[in-house]
Amino acid sequence: MAERQEITVLPSPAILSSSSAALHRSLLATGLGHEATISHLNETIVPGLNQSSRSSRYYGFVTGGCTPSALAADKIVSAYDQNVSVHLPNESITTEVEDAALRMLIELLDLGGGWEHRIFTTGATASNILGLACGREAVVKWAGEKKGVEVSVAKHGLLQAMKRVGMEELRVLTCDEHSSLRKACSVVGLGHDAVVNVGRAGRASGFDFNKLEQELSVAGRKSIIAVSCAEVNTGLFATRGKDDMERIRRLADEHGAWVHVDAAFGLMARVLDDAEEFATIKKGVEGMELPDSITGDGHKLLNVPYDCGFFFSRHLGIGEQVFQNPGAPYLSTSAASIPSPLSIGLENSRRFRALPVYANLISFGKQGFREMLARQIRFSRRIARYMMESEAFELLPPSEQLDADPISLTYMIVLFRAKDGAVNGDLIKRINDQRRIYCSGTRWGGKPAVRFAVSNHQVDIERDWLVVKEVLDSAILNN
Repeated sequence: MAERQEITVLPSPAILSSSSAALHRSLLATGLGHEATISHLNETIVPGLNQSSRSSRYYGFVTGGCTPSALAADKIVSAYDQNVSVHLPNESITTEVEDAALRMLIELLDLGGGWEHRIFTTGATASNILGLACGREAVVKWAGEKKGVEVSVAKHGLLQAMKRVGMEELRVLTCDEHSSLRKACSVVGLGHDAVVNVGRAGRASGFDFNKLEQELSVAGRKSIIAVSCAEVNTGLFATRGKDDMERIRRLADEHGAWVHVDAAFGLMARVLDDAEEFATIKKGVEGMELPDSITGDGHKLLNVPYDCGFFFSRHLGIGEQVFQNPGAPYLSTSAASIPSPLSIGLENSRRFRALPVYANLISFGKQGFREMLARQIRFSRRIARYMMESEAFELLPPSEQLDADPISLTYMIVLFRAKDGAVNGDLIKRINDQRRIYCSGTRWGGKPAVRFAVSNHQVDIERDWLVVKEVLDSAILNN
């Protein structure tokens, strides 16, 4: 990629203070007017924004960029301001665009057919809510069918529905879960405590299948199995091949459980080619055609603007049962191959967030996304090798907690800490205060840690590595 002038990833403290001081915090009696408002935005707000999408060296959270094609599409989205809620093919093409984008996305990810419930959301958190809401509806319904009882959480409510089928508990069995899973449990009425860890003791990732089967077998309980497809701190996958997913599927079918995959950023590994360097990562996304539902994020590795997520499920009828608008004939449409989004998702009012995804899919194609992700992984591994060879840093998790060589397991997240405890205590500050790169702070093993998440389409391995190495070296030297 061509060299370009280095930009500061974060605004300086002085700029942030100045921008904050200049904000209008009380409503004006007389408005500024258009031109003065635009000047205020450009002179006050813009300088105080970070470069999370515009810089290839923003490694916080898992933040994708915004490609030129996606940006152009998003400008159209704002200019035409479509409400993509009801399928009205004689009035607008919006729902057809969304359906086309979702179908191409399924093709990009090589998930096969059968995903009749498909929709764009605001992000993986919303998609996890959809997944748990559908799973909750399904497991109660399936339990009722075994007893000859017709029951629906959507109609009767969770407590009454469980009572009708003699169910005492509904648990979410998982390992390596993202915090948004517990948030989703709270929203759908299961509660944070519904989440049960069935991970392997002493290992960085993966299911303990004996624990999983024991929990599924508890009398009076039904379960949703939530599979983490790339853990947020390490990038490690909860499954280690198709055999794991097939085993989860068999156990779920035996016990009437729903299988949901939280694949906010991990699912994109399915676009990689069969090169040996990616073999271990690809094992982690085998069998993703087997679950009942899948969560994904667009504003991560698809590199479209915030906010955008997606949700796939094999059970359209379950989705319609949960998300329909009963008693609202003005929202109804005739039977069609494309269901109205408001009948299969959370919102009745929806931004046209499908268009930037559509634009990127036709702009990059499968090969373009494959090359982008390969570059991101190779850069992450450059950082990981540096950590392994460094006398000052420690790559995490420790190798004894892993099932393979650390480099082969490195996807696009690098977790590390400084070996010197005093340095490690403020390592994230030492890095981010330089304002040349940005990383997220976290904790691992009860101690502070730092993570790189490489997810911007503009990543240039040689150019960006020079900056990253200078920042890391400076963070250690400036005691």
